[in-house]
Amino acid sequence: MRKNLLIAVALAVLLLAGAAVAAMILTRDEPAPPVIRGSPTVEFDTTEEPASTAVDTATTEEAEPSAEPWPTYGYDIARTHVSPYGHRPPYRRLWRFRAGAAIEFPPTVAYGNVYVSQIAGHLWALDAETGKEVWHRWFDGHCQAATPTVANGIVYQPLLPKRCNTRGDPGAMIAINARTGKTIWRFNGPPVESTALVVGDTVYFGSWDNNLYALDAKTGKLRWKFTADDEVNTAPVYAHGTVYVGTDGGRVFAVWADSGKLRWQAEAIRREYFYATPAVAYGRVFIANTDGTVYAFGAKTGNLLWTQRVGTYVYTAPAVWDRKVYVGSYDGSVMAIDAATGDVRWRYGAPAALHGGPTVMAGLVYFTKCSNCGFRAVRTVARGERGTFALNARTGKLVWTFPDGKFSPPVADEERVYLMGYSTVYALVACGRGGRPAC
Repeated sequence: MRKNLLIAVALAVLLLAGAAVAAMILTRDEPAPPVIRGSPTVEFDTTEEPASTAVDTATTEEAEPSAEPWPTYGYDIARTHVSPYGHRPPYRRLWRFRAGAAIEFPPTVAYGNVYVSQIAGHLWALDAETGKEVWHRWFDGHCQAATPTVANGIVYQPLLPKRCNTRGDPGAMIAINARTGKTIWRFNGPPVESTALVVGDTVYFGSWDNNLYALDAKTGKLRWKFTADDEVNTAPVYAHGTVYVGTDGGRVFAVWADSGKLRWQAEAIRREYFYATPAVAYGRVFIANTDGTVYAFGAKTGNLLWTQRVGTYVYTAPAVWDRKVYVGSYDGSVMAIDAATGDVRWRYGAPAALHGGPTVMAGLVYFTKCSNCGFRAVRTVARGERGTFALNARTGKLVWTFPDGKFSPPVADEERVYLMGYSTVYALVACGRGGRPAC
Protein backbone atom coordinates (compact mmCIF):
# COMPACT_ATOMS: atom_id res chain seq x y z
CA MET A 1 0.00 0.00 0.00
CA ARG A 2 2.53 2.48 -0.99
CA LYS A 3 3.51 2.51 -4.68
CA ASN A 4 3.33 5.90 -6.42
CA LEU A 5 0.66 7.29 -4.07
CA LEU A 6 -1.87 8.00 -6.79
CA ILE A 7 -5.07 7.18 -4.90
CA ALA A 8 -4.96 9.98 -2.35
CA VAL A 9 -6.08 13.54 -2.02
CA ALA A 10 -5.40 14.04 1.65
CA LEU A 11 -2.78 12.70 4.00
CA ALA A 12 -5.04 10.07 5.53
CA VAL A 13 -5.95 8.73 2.12
CA LEU A 14 -2.33 8.87 1.00
CA LEU A 15 -1.47 6.60 3.88
CA LEU A 16 -4.38 4.26 3.36
CA ALA A 17 -4.95 3.87 -0.30
CA GLY A 18 -1.50 4.50 -1.75
CA ALA A 19 -0.92 0.76 -1.53
CA ALA A 20 -3.03 -0.16 -4.42
CA VAL A 21 -2.27 2.37 -7.04
CA ALA A 22 0.65 1.40 -9.20
CA ALA A 23 -1.73 -0.33 -11.57
CA MET A 24 -3.30 3.05 -12.24
CA ILE A 25 -0.26 4.33 -14.12
CA LEU A 26 -1.24 2.13 -17.07
CA THR A 27 -2.86 4.04 -19.91
CA ARG A 28 -6.58 3.91 -20.42
CA ASP A 29 -5.97 2.80 -24.01
CA GLU A 30 -4.75 -0.65 -23.00
CA PRO A 31 -7.26 -3.36 -24.00
CA ALA A 32 -9.22 -5.01 -21.21
CA PRO A 33 -8.59 -8.71 -20.55
CA PRO A 34 -11.02 -10.93 -22.45
CA VAL A 35 -14.13 -12.36 -20.83
CA ILE A 36 -13.85 -16.16 -20.66
CA ARG A 37 -17.01 -18.15 -19.93
CA GLY A 38 -16.66 -21.12 -17.61
CA SER A 39 -18.27 -24.53 -17.35
CA PRO A 40 -20.68 -25.46 -14.54
CA THR A 41 -19.32 -29.03 -14.59
CA VAL A 42 -15.54 -28.52 -14.65
CA GLU A 43 -13.91 -28.18 -11.24
CA PHE A 44 -17.13 -26.93 -9.65
CA ASP A 45 -17.92 -28.67 -6.36
CA THR A 46 -21.45 -27.85 -5.25
CA THR A 47 -20.89 -29.56 -1.89
CA GLU A 48 -18.55 -26.73 -0.84
CA GLU A 49 -21.34 -24.25 -0.19
CA PRO A 50 -20.45 -21.17 1.90
CA ALA A 51 -22.41 -20.81 5.14
CA SER A 52 -26.07 -20.00 4.67
CA THR A 53 -27.36 -16.88 6.38
CA ALA A 54 -30.65 -16.57 8.23
CA VAL A 55 -33.23 -14.13 6.88
CA ASP A 56 -35.07 -13.25 10.09
CA THR A 57 -33.58 -11.35 13.00
CA ALA A 58 -35.43 -13.63 15.38
CA THR A 59 -32.92 -16.36 14.56
CA THR A 60 -30.11 -14.37 16.16
CA GLU A 61 -31.87 -14.56 19.53
CA GLU A 62 -31.89 -18.34 19.31
CA ALA A 63 -28.31 -18.73 18.06
CA GLU A 64 -25.75 -20.50 20.21
CA PRO A 65 -23.33 -17.81 21.43
CA SER A 66 -19.83 -18.11 20.01
CA ALA A 67 -16.65 -17.12 21.84
CA GLU A 68 -15.21 -15.89 18.53
CA PRO A 69 -18.24 -14.76 16.47
CA TRP A 70 -16.19 -12.85 13.87
CA PRO A 71 -12.55 -13.91 14.27
CA THR A 72 -10.87 -12.63 11.10
CA TYR A 73 -11.16 -10.66 7.89
CA GLY A 74 -13.83 -12.23 5.68
CA TYR A 75 -15.33 -14.09 8.69
CA ASP A 76 -13.88 -17.56 7.97
CA ILE A 77 -10.54 -19.05 6.89
CA ALA A 78 -11.85 -19.33 3.32
CA ARG A 79 -12.60 -15.54 3.42
CA THR A 80 -16.10 -15.95 1.93
CA HIS A 81 -17.40 -12.78 3.69
CA VAL A 82 -20.67 -14.50 4.58
CA SER A 83 -22.21 -13.78 7.98
CA PRO A 84 -24.11 -16.57 9.75
CA TYR A 85 -26.15 -14.00 11.69
CA GLY A 86 -29.64 -12.99 10.60
CA HIS A 87 -29.60 -9.23 11.16
CA ARG A 88 -31.56 -7.10 8.72
CA PRO A 89 -32.44 -3.40 8.63
CA PRO A 90 -33.89 -1.21 9.92
CA TYR A 91 -31.25 -0.65 12.59
CA ARG A 92 -30.90 1.65 15.57
CA ARG A 93 -27.59 2.80 16.99
CA LEU A 94 -26.46 1.52 20.39
CA TRP A 95 -23.06 3.22 20.64
CA ARG A 96 -20.27 4.70 18.59
CA PHE A 97 -16.53 4.92 19.11
CA ARG A 98 -14.32 7.53 17.47
CA ALA A 99 -10.91 6.11 16.58
CA GLY A 100 -9.33 9.46 15.70
CA ALA A 101 -7.91 8.29 12.36
CA ALA A 102 -8.97 6.20 9.41
CA ILE A 103 -10.04 2.58 9.85
CA GLU A 104 -9.16 0.87 6.58
CA PHE A 105 -10.11 -2.71 7.49
CA PRO A 106 -13.00 -4.05 9.60
CA PRO A 107 -12.61 -5.12 13.22
CA THR A 108 -12.98 -8.59 14.69
CA VAL A 109 -15.31 -9.71 17.47
CA ALA A 110 -14.42 -12.21 20.21
CA TYR A 111 -14.69 -12.80 23.98
CA GLY A 112 -17.23 -10.01 24.34
CA ASN A 113 -14.90 -7.46 22.72
CA VAL A 114 -14.60 -5.66 19.39
CA TYR A 115 -10.96 -5.35 18.29
CA VAL A 116 -10.35 -2.20 16.23
CA SER A 117 -7.11 -1.14 14.56
CA GLN A 118 -6.59 2.24 12.90
CA ILE A 119 -4.02 3.74 10.58
CA ALA A 120 -1.95 5.59 13.22
CA GLY A 121 -0.94 2.43 15.08
CA HIS A 122 -3.66 2.33 17.75
CA LEU A 123 -5.38 -0.94 18.63
CA TRP A 124 -8.38 -1.14 20.95
CA ALA A 125 -10.41 -3.82 22.62
CA LEU A 126 -13.90 -2.34 23.09
CA ASP A 127 -16.68 -3.86 25.15
CA ALA A 128 -19.09 -5.14 22.51
CA GLU A 129 -22.16 -4.23 24.56
CA THR A 130 -21.21 -0.71 25.60
CA GLY A 131 -18.37 0.44 23.32
CA LYS A 132 -16.23 1.27 26.36
CA GLU A 133 -12.48 0.75 26.18
CA VAL A 134 -11.30 -2.53 27.73
CA TRP A 135 -7.65 -2.02 26.79
CA HIS A 136 -5.63 0.03 24.34
CA ARG A 137 -2.22 -0.35 22.68
CA TRP A 138 -0.31 2.21 20.64
CA PHE A 139 2.44 0.87 18.40
CA ASP A 140 4.31 4.14 17.99
CA GLY A 141 6.33 4.24 14.79
CA HIS A 142 3.98 1.84 13.02
CA CYS A 143 0.90 1.96 10.80
CA GLN A 144 -1.89 -0.63 10.74
CA ALA A 145 -3.72 -1.45 7.53
CA ALA A 146 -5.11 -4.91 8.24
CA THR A 147 -7.79 -6.55 10.34
CA PRO A 148 -6.67 -8.11 13.62
CA THR A 149 -7.22 -11.87 13.71
CA VAL A 150 -8.34 -13.59 16.92
CA ALA A 151 -7.81 -17.25 17.74
CA ASN A 152 -7.40 -19.22 20.98
CA GLY A 153 -7.23 -16.13 23.16
CA ILE A 154 -4.63 -14.32 21.05
CA VAL A 155 -4.93 -11.25 18.80
CA TYR A 156 -2.57 -11.24 15.80
CA GLN A 157 -1.95 -7.72 14.46
CA PRO A 158 0.19 -6.88 11.39
CA LEU A 159 2.36 -3.75 11.59
CA LEU A 160 3.67 -1.55 8.78
CA PRO A 161 6.23 1.29 8.90
CA LYS A 162 4.98 4.54 10.39
CA ARG A 163 3.76 6.20 7.20
CA CYS A 164 2.45 2.95 5.72
CA ASN A 165 4.61 3.45 2.63
CA THR A 166 8.18 3.92 3.91
CA ARG A 167 10.54 1.64 2.06
CA GLY A 168 13.32 0.04 4.09
CA ASP A 169 11.71 0.53 7.50
CA PRO A 170 10.77 -2.58 9.51
CA GLY A 171 7.37 -4.01 10.29
CA ALA A 172 6.18 -6.89 12.45
CA MET A 173 3.52 -9.42 13.32
CA ILE A 174 2.61 -9.11 16.97
CA ALA A 175 0.66 -11.58 19.15
CA ILE A 176 -1.30 -10.04 22.03
CA ASN A 177 -3.32 -11.52 24.87
CA ALA A 178 -6.90 -10.89 23.77
CA ARG A 179 -8.17 -10.23 27.30
CA THR A 180 -5.33 -8.10 28.73
CA GLY A 181 -3.62 -6.49 25.73
CA LYS A 182 -0.20 -7.77 26.86
CA THR A 183 2.35 -8.81 24.23
CA ILE A 184 2.89 -12.57 23.97
CA TRP A 185 5.47 -12.52 21.16
CA ARG A 186 6.62 -10.29 18.34
CA PHE A 187 8.04 -11.35 14.96
CA ASN A 188 10.14 -8.40 13.76
CA GLY A 189 11.36 -7.84 10.26
CA PRO A 190 9.34 -7.29 7.09
CA PRO A 191 6.41 -4.85 6.88
CA VAL A 192 3.15 -6.80 7.06
CA GLU A 193 -0.03 -5.61 5.35
CA SER A 194 -1.56 -9.07 5.12
CA THR A 195 -4.23 -10.06 7.66
CA ALA A 196 -3.15 -13.16 9.56
CA LEU A 197 -4.66 -16.59 8.90
CA VAL A 198 -4.72 -19.02 11.83
CA VAL A 199 -5.25 -22.72 11.13
CA GLY A 200 -4.65 -25.06 14.04
CA ASP A 201 -1.41 -24.06 15.74
CA THR A 202 0.03 -22.12 12.80
CA VAL A 203 -0.34 -18.47 11.80
CA TYR A 204 0.22 -17.51 8.14
CA PHE A 205 0.74 -14.04 6.64
CA GLY A 206 2.32 -12.33 3.63
CA SER A 207 4.83 -9.49 3.62
CA TRP A 208 6.49 -6.76 1.59
CA ASP A 209 9.64 -8.89 1.26
CA ASN A 210 7.78 -11.20 -1.18
CA ASN A 211 7.44 -13.99 1.38
CA LEU A 212 4.54 -15.96 2.81
CA TYR A 213 5.39 -16.85 6.42
CA ALA A 214 4.20 -19.68 8.66
CA LEU A 215 4.88 -19.27 12.39
CA ASP A 216 4.06 -21.26 15.50
CA ALA A 217 0.90 -19.50 16.70
CA LYS A 218 1.84 -19.75 20.39
CA THR A 219 5.55 -18.89 20.25
CA GLY A 220 6.10 -16.96 17.01
CA LYS A 221 8.86 -19.37 15.97
CA LEU A 222 9.36 -19.60 12.19
CA ARG A 223 8.16 -22.88 10.67
CA TRP A 224 8.70 -22.06 7.02
CA LYS A 225 8.60 -19.28 4.47
CA PHE A 226 7.71 -19.37 0.80
CA THR A 227 9.15 -16.81 -1.60
CA ALA A 228 6.72 -15.52 -4.22
CA ASP A 229 7.34 -13.28 -7.24
CA ASP A 230 6.45 -9.96 -5.58
CA GLU A 231 4.93 -8.44 -2.46
CA VAL A 232 2.24 -10.53 -0.74
CA ASN A 233 -0.35 -8.06 0.54
CA THR A 234 -3.48 -10.19 0.24
CA ALA A 235 -4.61 -12.11 3.31
CA PRO A 236 -3.93 -15.85 2.98
CA VAL A 237 -6.94 -18.15 2.65
CA TYR A 238 -7.16 -21.85 3.45
CA ALA A 239 -8.94 -24.93 2.13
CA HIS A 240 -8.08 -28.64 2.08
CA GLY A 241 -4.55 -28.37 3.36
CA THR A 242 -3.61 -25.50 1.05
CA VAL A 243 -2.90 -21.81 1.61
CA TYR A 244 -3.71 -19.43 -1.26
CA VAL A 245 -2.37 -15.89 -1.77
CA GLY A 246 -2.25 -13.31 -4.55
CA THR A 247 0.71 -11.02 -5.20
CA ASP A 248 1.54 -7.60 -6.58
CA GLY A 249 3.19 -9.46 -9.45
CA GLY A 250 -0.21 -10.57 -10.74
CA ARG A 251 0.15 -14.21 -9.71
CA VAL A 252 -1.78 -16.55 -7.43
CA PHE A 253 0.17 -19.14 -5.44
CA ALA A 254 -1.19 -22.31 -3.83
CA VAL A 255 1.17 -23.59 -1.15
CA TRP A 256 0.89 -26.73 0.98
CA ALA A 257 0.06 -25.53 4.48
CA ASP A 258 2.22 -28.04 6.35
CA SER A 259 5.43 -27.68 4.34
CA GLY A 260 5.35 -24.39 2.42
CA LYS A 261 5.99 -26.27 -0.83
CA LEU A 262 4.44 -24.93 -4.02
CA ARG A 263 1.33 -26.76 -5.20
CA TRP A 264 0.61 -24.57 -8.22
CA GLN A 265 0.81 -21.02 -9.50
CA ALA A 266 -1.32 -19.08 -11.96
CA GLU A 267 -1.40 -15.54 -13.26
CA ALA A 268 -3.68 -12.75 -14.42
CA ILE A 269 -3.96 -12.18 -18.14
CA ARG A 270 -2.61 -8.62 -17.98
CA ARG A 271 -0.51 -9.14 -14.82
CA GLU A 272 -1.67 -6.18 -12.80
CA TYR A 273 -1.95 -6.47 -9.02
CA PHE A 274 -3.78 -9.09 -7.05
CA TYR A 275 -4.25 -6.71 -4.13
CA ALA A 276 -7.69 -7.97 -3.09
CA THR A 277 -7.80 -11.06 -0.89
CA PRO A 278 -9.16 -14.20 -2.60
CA ALA A 279 -12.04 -16.40 -1.46
CA VAL A 280 -12.28 -20.18 -1.76
CA ALA A 281 -15.59 -21.96 -2.38
CA TYR A 282 -17.05 -24.60 -4.71
CA GLY A 283 -13.56 -26.01 -5.32
CA ARG A 284 -12.47 -22.71 -6.86
CA VAL A 285 -10.34 -19.70 -5.96
CA PHE A 286 -12.09 -16.41 -6.78
CA ILE A 287 -9.87 -13.33 -6.85
CA ALA A 288 -10.15 -9.77 -8.19
CA ASN A 289 -7.35 -8.00 -10.04
CA THR A 290 -6.68 -4.29 -10.47
CA ASP A 291 -7.09 -4.83 -14.21
CA GLY A 292 -10.84 -4.66 -13.47
CA THR A 293 -11.40 -8.41 -13.82
CA VAL A 294 -12.48 -11.22 -11.51
CA TYR A 295 -10.71 -14.55 -12.06
CA ALA A 296 -11.78 -18.07 -11.09
CA PHE A 297 -9.05 -20.71 -10.79
CA GLY A 298 -9.39 -24.38 -9.92
CA ALA A 299 -8.45 -24.79 -6.24
CA LYS A 300 -6.73 -28.13 -6.90
CA THR A 301 -5.17 -27.41 -10.30
CA GLY A 302 -4.76 -23.67 -10.75
CA ASN A 303 -6.50 -23.93 -14.13
CA LEU A 304 -8.11 -20.69 -15.29
CA LEU A 305 -11.83 -21.48 -15.35
CA TRP A 306 -13.41 -18.13 -16.17
CA THR A 307 -12.93 -14.38 -16.16
CA GLN A 308 -15.46 -11.58 -15.92
CA ARG A 309 -14.92 -7.89 -16.52
CA VAL A 310 -16.33 -5.76 -13.67
CA GLY A 311 -15.03 -2.23 -14.14
CA THR A 312 -11.95 -0.05 -14.26
CA TYR A 313 -10.17 -1.22 -11.07
CA VAL A 314 -11.23 -3.92 -8.62
CA TYR A 315 -9.88 -3.75 -5.06
CA THR A 316 -12.86 -5.37 -3.30
CA ALA A 317 -12.28 -8.88 -2.05
CA PRO A 318 -15.05 -11.12 -3.40
CA ALA A 319 -17.90 -12.37 -1.25
CA VAL A 320 -19.24 -15.79 -2.28
CA TRP A 321 -22.77 -16.96 -1.49
CA ASP A 322 -25.69 -18.70 -3.19
CA ARG A 323 -23.42 -19.72 -6.10
CA LYS A 324 -22.64 -16.10 -6.82
CA VAL A 325 -19.53 -13.95 -6.48
CA TYR A 326 -20.11 -10.33 -5.36
CA VAL A 327 -17.61 -7.57 -6.16
CA GLY A 328 -17.48 -3.84 -6.81
CA SER A 329 -15.15 -1.56 -8.76
CA TYR A 330 -13.80 1.97 -8.73
CA ASP A 331 -16.20 3.08 -11.46
CA GLY A 332 -19.12 2.23 -9.15
CA SER A 333 -20.09 -1.08 -10.73
CA VAL A 334 -21.46 -3.75 -8.39
CA MET A 335 -21.91 -7.23 -9.84
CA ALA A 336 -23.30 -10.57 -8.86
CA ILE A 337 -21.43 -13.11 -10.97
CA ASP A 338 -22.41 -16.74 -11.47
CA ALA A 339 -19.77 -18.76 -9.58
CA ALA A 340 -20.02 -21.63 -12.07
CA THR A 341 -19.85 -19.83 -15.42
CA GLY A 342 -18.78 -16.26 -14.71
CA ASP A 343 -22.00 -14.90 -16.25
CA VAL A 344 -23.34 -11.62 -14.83
CA ARG A 345 -26.53 -12.23 -12.83
CA TRP A 346 -27.20 -8.60 -12.01
CA ARG A 347 -25.47 -5.24 -12.03
CA TYR A 348 -25.94 -2.16 -9.84
CA GLY A 349 -24.44 1.28 -10.41
CA ALA A 350 -23.15 2.98 -7.26
CA PRO A 351 -22.45 6.75 -7.20
CA ALA A 352 -18.90 6.37 -5.83
CA ALA A 353 -15.88 4.07 -5.95
CA LEU A 354 -16.03 0.76 -4.08
CA HIS A 355 -12.85 -0.24 -2.24
CA GLY A 356 -13.56 -2.67 0.62
CA GLY A 357 -14.73 -6.25 0.30
CA PRO A 358 -18.51 -6.71 0.73
CA THR A 359 -20.34 -8.61 3.48
CA VAL A 360 -23.30 -10.90 2.78
CA MET A 361 -25.76 -11.18 5.66
CA ALA A 362 -29.34 -12.42 5.79
CA GLY A 363 -29.81 -12.24 2.03
CA LEU A 364 -28.33 -8.74 1.67
CA VAL A 365 -24.92 -7.72 0.36
CA TYR A 366 -23.31 -4.66 2.00
CA PHE A 367 -20.81 -2.32 0.33
CA THR A 368 -19.20 0.97 1.31
CA LYS A 369 -18.59 3.97 -0.96
CA CYS A 370 -15.19 5.66 -1.07
CA SER A 371 -15.53 9.36 -1.88
CA ASN A 372 -11.99 10.00 -3.14
CA CYS A 373 -10.33 6.67 -3.95
CA GLY A 374 -8.50 6.77 -7.27
CA PHE A 375 -8.26 10.56 -7.33
CA ARG A 376 -5.50 10.57 -9.96
CA ALA A 377 -6.40 7.35 -11.71
CA VAL A 378 -6.09 7.21 -15.49
CA ARG A 379 -9.23 5.11 -15.87
CA THR A 380 -12.77 6.08 -14.92
CA VAL A 381 -13.51 6.42 -11.21
CA ALA A 382 -16.94 7.27 -9.78
CA ARG A 383 -17.15 10.34 -7.54
CA GLY A 384 -19.71 10.64 -4.78
CA GLU A 385 -20.34 10.87 -1.07
CA ARG A 386 -19.09 8.10 1.17
CA GLY A 387 -21.53 5.81 2.95
CA THR A 388 -22.75 2.24 3.35
CA PHE A 389 -25.52 0.54 1.43
CA ALA A 390 -27.15 -2.89 1.22
CA LEU A 391 -28.58 -4.61 -1.85
CA ASN A 392 -30.84 -7.61 -2.15
CA ALA A 393 -28.22 -10.29 -2.87
CA ARG A 394 -30.50 -12.15 -5.27
CA THR A 395 -31.84 -9.20 -7.29
CA GLY A 396 -29.46 -6.26 -6.80
CA LYS A 397 -32.26 -3.98 -5.57
CA LEU A 398 -31.24 -1.24 -3.12
CA VAL A 399 -32.63 -1.99 0.36
CA TRP A 400 -30.81 0.21 2.90
CA THR A 401 -28.33 3.08 3.23
CA PHE A 402 -26.24 4.60 6.04
CA PRO A 403 -24.53 8.02 5.82
CA ASP A 404 -21.06 6.90 6.98
CA GLY A 405 -18.58 4.32 5.71
CA LYS A 406 -15.65 4.36 3.31
CA PHE A 407 -13.41 1.30 3.29
CA SER A 408 -15.14 -1.62 5.02
CA PRO A 409 -18.70 -2.99 5.27
CA PRO A 410 -20.13 -4.34 8.54
CA VAL A 411 -19.22 -7.33 10.68
CA ALA A 412 -21.53 -8.87 13.27
CA ASP A 413 -22.08 -11.18 16.19
CA GLU A 414 -25.23 -12.85 17.53
CA GLU A 415 -26.63 -9.59 18.96
CA ARG A 416 -25.22 -6.64 17.04
CA VAL A 417 -23.90 -5.30 13.74
CA TYR A 418 -20.66 -3.28 13.81
CA LEU A 419 -20.40 -0.77 11.00
CA MET A 420 -17.23 1.17 10.12
CA GLY A 421 -17.35 4.79 9.16
CA TYR A 422 -14.24 6.58 7.98
CA SER A 423 -12.87 6.79 11.54
CA THR A 424 -15.85 5.73 13.67
CA VAL A 425 -17.19 2.34 14.74
CA TYR A 426 -20.97 2.09 15.18
CA ALA A 427 -22.80 -0.68 17.02
CA LEU A 428 -26.26 -1.24 15.55
CA VAL A 429 -29.13 -3.51 16.48
CA ALA A 430 -31.94 -4.63 14.22
CA CYS A 431 -35.27 -3.21 15.32
CA GLY A 432 -38.94 -3.65 14.60
CA ARG A 433 -38.61 -7.41 14.00
CA GLY A 434 -38.64 -10.48 16.18
CA GLY A 435 -40.31 -8.64 19.05
CA ARG A 436 -37.65 -5.93 19.22
CA PRO A 437 -38.59 -2.25 19.81
CA ALA A 438 -39.26 -0.09 16.79
CA CYS A 439 -36.52 2.23 15.56
